[in-house]
Amino acid sequence: MSKKSAGILLYRIKNKMLEVLLVHPGGPFWIKKDAGAWTIPKGELNVDEEPFDAAIREMKEETGIILKGNFIELTPVKQKGGKLVYAWAKEQDVDLSDIKSNEFEMEWPPKSGKKKIFPEIDKADWFDLKTAKEKMNAGQVPLIQELIIKLKSY
Repeated sequence: MSKKSAGILLYRIKNKMLEVLLVHPGGPFWIKKDAGAWTIPKGELNVDEEPFDAAIREMKEETGIILKGNFIELTPVKQKGGKLVYAWAKEQDVDLSDIKSNEFEMEWPPKSGKKKIFPEIDKADWFDLKTAKEKMNAGQVPLIQELIIKLKSY
């Protein structure tokens, strides 16, 4: 059975241009990766958790942002590794300085016996659509394409 995750594609209109919020994974494996590494804030579902509830929870955990109101349901996408990603879009402008990620602990360097703490998300940024498609995990690009269609004006 493939893994399932859920997330939120935040968007805003700035200077009449559509922008999306993407996050960069924290930790040593991602530190030198950029193109293809960025993602919507998302995470795996807990046992018996509904995808939408997981998306809201993950957004709060990874960014500190609490979302309410209306959401646009997007068609789930399958990433290269087989993970199914459920997603919803939401229009909301967020000040990047307000974003605060949760942390995780892992042994680093490997087999060193030393534990280090890393942020789950080390960067977040607003991107225009062209740049977002270049930066984000290729399996998630259809989410932006569907958002454009559903907004009908971009």
